[in-house]
Amino acid sequence: MNAPVTELSTTQQYMLAEEPYYRAVDAETRVYEAAYAARMPVMLKGPTGCGKTRFVEYMAWRLRKPLITVACNEDMTASDLVGRFLLDANGTRWQDGPLTIAARIGAICYLDEVVEARQDTMVVIHALTDHRRVLPLEKRGEQVAAHPDFQMVISYNPGYQSLMKDLKQSTKQRFGAMVFDYPPADVEAEIVAHESGVAADVARKLVQVAERSRNLKGHGLDEGMSTRLLVHAGQLITRGIPATDACRMTLVRPLTDDPDMLDTLDSAIDTVFG
Repeated sequence: MNAPVTELSTTQQYMLAEEPYYRAVDAETRVYEAAYAARMPVMLKGPTGCGKTRFVEYMAWRLRKPLITVACNEDMTASDLVGRFLLDANGTRWQDGPLTIAARIGAICYLDEVVEARQDTMVVIHALTDHRRVLPLEKRGEQVAAHPDFQMVISYNPGYQSLMKDLKQSTKQRFGAMVFDYPPADVEAEIVAHESGVAADVARKLVQVAERSRNLKGHGLDEGMSTRLLVHAGQLITRGIPATDACRMTLVRPLTDDPDMLDTLDSAIDTVFG
């Protein structure tokens, strides 16, 4: 049976080669650095597309630590996280999952949209996120002691919480929490202009459209336009697509199919860019 993947063979591939662009809004970088110094598990809460993932990437780069990201989904099993036995031409071999690799090499393990995973799957992180800092691999009969640099980070959107999709208190209370939201209008316009290449005045208009949509959350929309969508709109505009067409494609049509809401949002676009 082959040995697990070693630290030397894997650490470098999970290092970020270039600095991700992240525009700090408050003291979030300093707070996170302190949490990492304490190896405190961290929970990032905020609406979709507001910069949670980019923040984790930036902090991993800033701290010079490897980052392993897992996009959680309802079909994800515990074996998808910790690993499983595989059959190949040489017989049976064990393959570490992303959580196990992160624990072995001292990476930051980021579970994105963690509430999408089944609650029974999330139990496997409990021993890693308290004083024990161990990961039991029951199928291997092994208990992995987390590398001193290992840290667990999770994210989710509280706006999508329900009785069926929420974290148990036994999981929540293992984490410190940082709350994210869309940045102030001037900062958001700066981000959109930087990320998409669109002119500053156009970026400000895109943010105006987004703010109008966010005021409709809970009044016909489940979620307003995210910063990520504004960047998409800007990218189309810089490629010669008229602003109104770019906005309808990237900002409005992904959000709703309701005819009245479509008219409302289209009118907002016409007003801002008219």
